[in-house]
Amino acid sequence: MAANCLFPGFVGRTAPDWVRRSLQAGLGGVVLFARNVESREQLRALTDTLRAEREDVLIAIDEEGGDVTRLETKTGSSYPGNAALGAVDDVELTDHVAASIAWELVDVGVNVNLAPVADVNSNPANPVIGIRSFGPDPELVARHTAAFVRGTQLAGVVACAKHFPGHGDTDVDSHLALPTVESITEAALLPFRAAIGAGVMSIMSAHIRVAALGDEPATTNAAILDDLLRRELRFVGMAMTDALEMRAISATVGVEEGAVRALEAGADALCLGHDLGEDACTRVREAIVDAVRTGRLDEGRLEGAVERVRLTGGWAMRAPRGERLPSGVGVTAARRALRADGRTALERPALVVELMPEPSIAAGSLPEGPGDWLGRALPDAKTVRVTRWPVDVEVERSRQLVVLVRDAHRHAWQRAAVEALTAPAKDAVVVELGLPEWRPPRAAGYVCTYGAGRVNVEAAGERLYSGSRRGVEQSGSSPGS
Repeated sequence: MAANCLFPGFVGRTAPDWVRRSLQAGLGGVVLFARNVESREQLRALTDTLRAEREDVLIAIDEEGGDVTRLETKTGSSYPGNAALGAVDDVELTDHVAASIAWELVDVGVNVNLAPVADVNSNPANPVIGIRSFGPDPELVARHTAAFVRGTQLAGVVACAKHFPGHGDTDVDSHLALPTVESITEAALLPFRAAIGAGVMSIMSAHIRVAALGDEPATTNAAILDDLLRRELRFVGMAMTDALEMRAISATVGVEEGAVRALEAGADALCLGHDLGEDACTRVREAIVDAVRTGRLDEGRLEGAVERVRLTGGWAMRAPRGERLPSGVGVTAARRALRADGRTALERPALVVELMPEPSIAAGSLPEGPGDWLGRALPDAKTVRVTRWPVDVEVERSRQLVVLVRDAHRHAWQRAAVEALTAPAKDAVVVELGLPEWRPPRAAGYVCTYGAGRVNVEAAGERLYSGSRRGVEQSGSSPGS
């Protein structure tokens, strides 16, 4: 029973022996990351191998779209993330994007998408949610959370709304420390109520402390997972923890103790995450067994957790699937989300200066980035990457300056760099890949994509290239050259 509650990650693109043995012994599921994905064909072979050991195994992945992708780590996502969908505010479009992502997961044998992010991004300084949220308006976030859940589950994939009871009003990344909010607001709960109303099969807890409800983080706090989630919100599905190696748990009570406390509080599925393997899985399982044997953890509570995991696995095996939608919805959504102001059409070849902040742990690093994608979308573009300021960047007279920023409102060095670069340039364009909280005063043109996924950046490239054919024809180039 203890094994059935565990969802570890593992290294490699084939199933390790210890994972296969664990599945035979009752392991509830696994969580896949970019390190497990080489190609669609390889991923399908991996999931087939896992399912051969246990037919009802839950295979989960983070495929939010936009910045957070595992299937398309090499190329960048073909779908915009939540902020772009919230900017469009078309619930049918959100439903279609979620369904299209889910069908891609079906094709590779994944049956749990750890999405949507249901957090209301009420704090613009939030370092880990930001563009992963549909926005700062609770009602908007609620209706799009419900749409994303419906689209995902109509394709037969388990949706997992996260991070309960709301990670949006924090300014600390729970991967690195334990954030605190003073209380739980109805605004933060509204999207989770909507997800439950839409029939969401799973909800993921946040590693955040709610001061009004004690010192325990939500993941290990019965007042949040049992009293609030189960009794007040009447959620009957699988409650899953965020990864237990995140420092909000591992650096406070530790992984094994955190696992036991999470089960005591009402969690069902324990995500062991990216950095924990066989040894950690064994230690956590033994800690749970020991807690039951000593009477600390009620066996009935463990049985209830196992039942919910198994019911979720059974649903994923037998879920009816709706009609597959035509491809291309991601491109449509990214184009509709784009916001442009001022003079944005390029009249001569571009110098793309990409100001690169440290990527969030949730998104991770990709082999290519926005500068690469935009450079390929523009004729004869030259790309320069900058990770700090000051640095010397020479803007040739023959080139038009395009500056890529990401959440410039959170990075003073980016704002300083934009000011310095655009001051002498009369026709510079700034492309914001995050939230449009800060507008550069000297830029002639401004474009906001609401996300740094490949499809977002390519949509921006189309906008910059439109109207510039005179300059391109003079240089004899074509798009993508």
